[in-house]
Parts: sequence; C-alpha cells; structure tokens
Amino acid sequence: MKKFMLIFLGPDYPDLGLSPEQMQERMGKWQHWSEQMKAQRIEHDGKALHTNTVRRVTGPDRTVTDQAGSEIKELVGGYYIVSAKDYDAATQIAQGFPDYDLGNTVEIREVIDFSQGYPGT
Repeated sequence: MKKFMLIFLGPDYPDLGLSPEQMQERMGKWQHWSEQMKAQRIEHDGKALHTNTVRRVTGPDRTVTDQAGSEIKELVGGYYIVSAKDYDAATQIAQGFPDYDLGNTVEIREVIDFSQGYPGT
C-alpha cells in the first residue's frame, strides 16, 4: 500500500458565513468520515490547520511574508494521510470529503517513502 496526502482547499467556515450550528453539523460530517477511514485502517494522520495567518519563507534571501488567510487564493485548511493502492483508490477515499457542496477541493498527492530510495533512481 502507498500513502497519499489528501489536501483540503477552500475558504474557512467563518469566511463562508456559516452559523455555529452549521459549523457543528459540518464537524459531525468530518468526524463520521474520519471514523469510517479509521475503521478501515486507512487513515494514518490528519489535522486541521489555522487559516488566519500564513507565513511564507521564500528564496535564497529567505524573505519572510505574512498573509491573512482571506488574501490567499487557495487556502489549505487541513489534510489526511491515507493508505491506498493507487491514485484511483485514493480518489475513491476522497469521495467522502464533506465540503464538496461548498465548492471546496481535495488535492491528492502520493507521499514519497525515502526508506525505499529516491523514486526513479
């Protein structure tokens, strides 16, 4: 089995104007999806990320910039690391993402296991 990172892109709930009750309902959907993956033993890690400020360090001079979450075009709100046979299987797992109806996106990337050497060498 390979590992894949499911990266969640989209605005933060408060930025969408969701009420506390709507946010609580959303969290219940997230919990349900996570519990399903844990029961299948395919979820290894997952975290939500603070989205109010993002700090970037860039280039050879290591320029530091802070951006408000509201200024960022595609905000990363969190991630899961899951086990799957291939991209198709990881895509199937991503079908459970609860925020597609809000226009949010899941980006899927394979995690490189360097204990097996660098890929392609």
